[in-house]
Amino acid sequence: MNITTSIKNKVARIDTGEVFTYDTLSIAQSEFSAAAKALSRMVSNGVIKRYKNGMYYKPKQTAFGELKPREDELLKNYLFENDKQIAYITGVRLYNHLGLTTQVSNVMRLASKDKEIKTKIGSLVIKPAKSYISVTKKNVPLLQLLDVMKDFKNIPDMDKKLGIDFLKEKIDKLSDADKDKLTSFAKAYPPKVRALLGALLEALSLDQLSQSLKETINYLSSYEFGISEKTLPAITNWNIT
Repeated sequence: MNITTSIKNKVARIDTGEVFTYDTLSIAQSEFSAAAKALSRMVSNGVIKRYKNGMYYKPKQTAFGELKPREDELLKNYLFENDKQIAYITGVRLYNHLGLTTQVSNVMRLASKDKEIKTKIGSLVIKPAKSYISVTKKNVPLLQLLDVMKDFKNIPDMDKKLGIDFLKEKIDKLSDADKDKLTSFAKAYPPKVRALLGALLEALSLDQLSQSLKETINYLSSYEFGISEKTLPAITNWNIT
């Protein structure tokens, strides 16, 4: 089977509106030139459309005109590489999704350990953020929880008590294995994250995990989160204000 026929068959199996790339089509580097010509012919014939260089989609017609690819479909190409997750959504977009703020931003932060992701998707501006841990699909929810702690003081319009209750509930519902991972991952984060997580673990009577974090913190340092002792009594043991 030649490359043109192979690509046509693969594209035929892709749903309308779904974004695909050379990686999606499993095109070998030695076949890129022939594949580019085949895809260009398909664009010219209206079978597919080019979203941007190297990214294509099958257009879907509705009563209101052509339906563009969804934002989440376009994001997949930045969140995943060779079917492995390499980045995750963080920042205000995440905190809005979690119900911690009502603010919506046209800037989305994508955190990755090894890549700096900058691009635009329509009016959405993608900016890079730092992931302190190598990203996998399984650990993203834990890293996002730690990001909430890291940005806790600066999450727009967030009620601090609501934020603490949210974190306590999420941590309490984790499996024992994930609680261990969360604590281990926190050790790669700034000290203020370890302090807040330590106080939360103490409040949940997870003393062994809490103590393992206290050993990593300078007892002379203090951390400002804008949290009252009434909201989280354990802060007195962690120099948190």
